[in-house]
Amino acid sequence: MYLENELRAHRIRNWEELAARAGDPFALTKYERTHLAQEIRAQFGALAGRPVRIAGRLMSFRRMGKASFAHLQDASGQIQIYFRYDDLGAQAYNQLKLIDLGDFLGVEGHVFRTRTGEITVHVHHYQVLAKALRPLPEKYHGLTDVETRYRQRYLDLLVNPGVRRTFETRTKVIRALRHFLDEEGFWEVETPILQPVPGGATARPFVTHHQALDLDLYLRIAPELYLKRLIIGGFEKVYEISRNFRNEGIDPRHNPEFTMLEAYQAYADYHEMMNLVELLIVTACEAAVETLHLEYQGQAIDLTPPWPRVQLYEALAEHTGIDFRAMGEEEGEREAAARRAAEDLGVQLQPTDDFAHIVDAVLKKRVVPRLIQPTFLIDYPVELSPLAKRKSEDPTLTERFQPFIGGLELGNAFSELNNPLDQRARFEAQLALRQRGLEEAHRMDEDFLVALEHGMPPTGGLGLGIDRLVMLLTDAASIRDVILFPQMRPVA
Repeated sequence: MYLENELRAHRIRNWEELAARAGDPFALTKYERTHLAQEIRAQFGALAGRPVRIAGRLMSFRRMGKASFAHLQDASGQIQIYFRYDDLGAQAYNQLKLIDLGDFLGVEGHVFRTRTGEITVHVHHYQVLAKALRPLPEKYHGLTDVETRYRQRYLDLLVNPGVRRTFETRTKVIRALRHFLDEEGFWEVETPILQPVPGGATARPFVTHHQALDLDLYLRIAPELYLKRLIIGGFEKVYEISRNFRNEGIDPRHNPEFTMLEAYQAYADYHEMMNLVELLIVTACEAAVETLHLEYQGQAIDLTPPWPRVQLYEALAEHTGIDFRAMGEEEGEREAAARRAAEDLGVQLQPTDDFAHIVDAVLKKRVVPRLIQPTFLIDYPVELSPLAKRKSEDPTLTERFQPFIGGLELGNAFSELNNPLDQRARFEAQLALRQRGLEEAHRMDEDFLVALEHGMPPTGGLGLGIDRLVMLLTDAASIRDVILFPQMRPVA
């Protein structure tokens, strides 16, 4: 800390002396550039010997008597710049000693190639545009501490080029998804983040209070029920790329604030939604990484459609050797048998878990990590799917699926439940689970039920996790690697 304070004090003294000699750099409001670093490198043949104006952050500096070399970094990359005493004059050249790494410079000069072959800007005039009062991370070791990288993402982006590429990939993914849905006739909409009843998922919400209305409101856990209201209102294809908030734990695959794409299409079912998910992910992959053959955490993955559709209970039987559907019809008997089986498999359970939630716990622990190649798990129990339509041939199951790739759950989708009486009964069943102590169970939403009673056509809906999709496409082990500013515990 002492050294850090000394370095900061030294830089402040440099700033004060520079301001006295040449004017305060912080007083400047703009700088006119003609080129970016990458443009100069790409167009060297046309620009050689011609004047350019560039600007960026000083990333290296080496002084060699009456000549000095440095590197400026802008959004496109780095380029070398060359200062010479005879060109700048004594005052401007000697003033270079007041410049520190991390400072922003504007440079005018002509383009040439050095004897070592490096494309360079020979400086005729320079201007300090802003001072960095704290040093950048040390050049050779960079910024390697994970906690520091997440807390000070601005430094992570500066010194770790791969991090910037990750977030460029994220932007390409979102842009590609949006363009695809727009071209398919979907309307992008915005729904409330503050909601009087949190719904659309089983999760614990964040709560806040609106002073003027004297009303508790919740940060949305999903936009689903509002998007369905739009289907009821006459929209037939809608989507939203939304920030959602869930008051849950933080681990490599969960952050309390995350990004989802949700889309709803009238007159479609979950089979059509599976086709749409395949197209969305393939489109994003081709736009962002230009191949359908990836490696994720050491596993080779082929995203070429079509992807297999596997029934949930069949997947459980295949990966555990246990037929959970054959555990009896009486609820208490089924739950006890499932609990014993889960414990034998080493799966931790909660006292509040009923049969369906035991099945879900086993699924997450023993099946999902093995779903490396793209797979749709389909036909989930009704108890796990309060918003999904029942299968006509087996009303204990729903027309629901989840896509898995690389052991990652990437989304959730179904044929939407549009029977308001069945929906009310499902909500009441969820309330019973809440009374058992399951805080994440869905709440009763009377306003949504009123909307549903006005009639909703057969509809397919999907939710796709943007963060996890970017994890897959960038080979990131943690969700915090693909969120610019992940939630962190405060520093003590």
